[in-house]
Amino acid sequence: MRYHPPGRVEALELRGALVRDRLSEHASQIEAELRGSGDVVLDLSGVDRIDSSGVALLTQTARRLQPQGRNLRLENATPDVANTLRLFPALGAPPPPRPLPGVLETLGHRTQLAASAALRFLSMSADLAWFTVGGLLRPRTLRRHEIVEQMATIGSRALGVVGLIALLLGATLALQSAAQLRRFGANIYVVDLAVISITREIGPLITAIIVTGRSGSAICAEIATMVVTEEVDALRTMGINPIRFLVVPKLIAMTLTQPLLTMFANAFGVVGTFLVALTALDVAPVPFVIRLEQALLMKDVLTGLVKSVAFAHLIVAIAALVGFETRGGPDAVGRSTTMSVVFGIVAVIAADAVASFVFYF
Repeated sequence: MRYHPPGRVEALELRGALVRDRLSEHASQIEAELRGSGDVVLDLSGVDRIDSSGVALLTQTARRLQPQGRNLRLENATPDVANTLRLFPALGAPPPPRPLPGVLETLGHRTQLAASAALRFLSMSADLAWFTVGGLLRPRTLRRHEIVEQMATIGSRALGVVGLIALLLGATLALQSAAQLRRFGANIYVVDLAVISITREIGPLITAIIVTGRSGSAICAEIATMVVTEEVDALRTMGINPIRFLVVPKLIAMTLTQPLLTMFANAFGVVGTFLVALTALDVAPVPFVIRLEQALLMKDVLTGLVKSVAFAHLIVAIAALVGFETRGGPDAVGRSTTMSVVFGIVAVIAADAVASFVFYF
């Protein structure tokens, strides 16, 4: 049954509250209307409140009219009464379709969400920096055992996958360069092209992406699970700051291990380039090493290491922020973990692009 505009049928005006205490009064009025013919029209403009008993009365009236081919029509309901009636499919009018947001509205909403997320990220970064510096100034307050365990989890256990991918990427980059360099007899310059690219860009970037997917997701899942199971609330109840207790050891561990993993990736990338130069470009080992010493500068290595430290902060801060904002059950933990990986990889690539412009100019 839907709301209709006033028709020619005379409406029965109901007044007061359509609730259980006054149900008999309204029922007698409606019963008189049922004896007539045609649709029964009820004017609800005077009804200021309705409860489940009133809804039951209207529903029963509508069902009694249906076998007679008659309808119950409700008119002029106040907003509060209309909202209550919409909760009951047998009576309430379907809610009006929500208009699609315009382009400017969508852009403004997304801008607001992005600005809010940026502010929360800056707040998380500031808290991490404050507690980390405070912990370094007072080493006794640091959870050293947790830091060592996190270094093993984030660092040493990731050596295999980082080394393998770096080796394959170094070999692939050298192979892609070989076809062009061979035309000009400049095979030896594969060292310049591949090694500098590995140390400045590929090594730090691919290491950060691997760590984001491997360790960043684990950090987010751990914190999100603790939020869902209310362990974080328990820490706050005990007067323990969750960021200082949970996140700072992970940040220190990743800050220490990320440059080491980057150097490890650089070494394996150079080994991959060397193998391709030796087998596909006929470059002897001694000329390769001599050219490596000439082409590779300490500035290139330090550039990649500085990037790796910045990437470490981004990975931990984003994973912790998404984890702390998790709400719901186990499915929410999965969604948060996926979001942390996606946002982390995008942030790492964006930061690498910004750093490349800064170091270039």
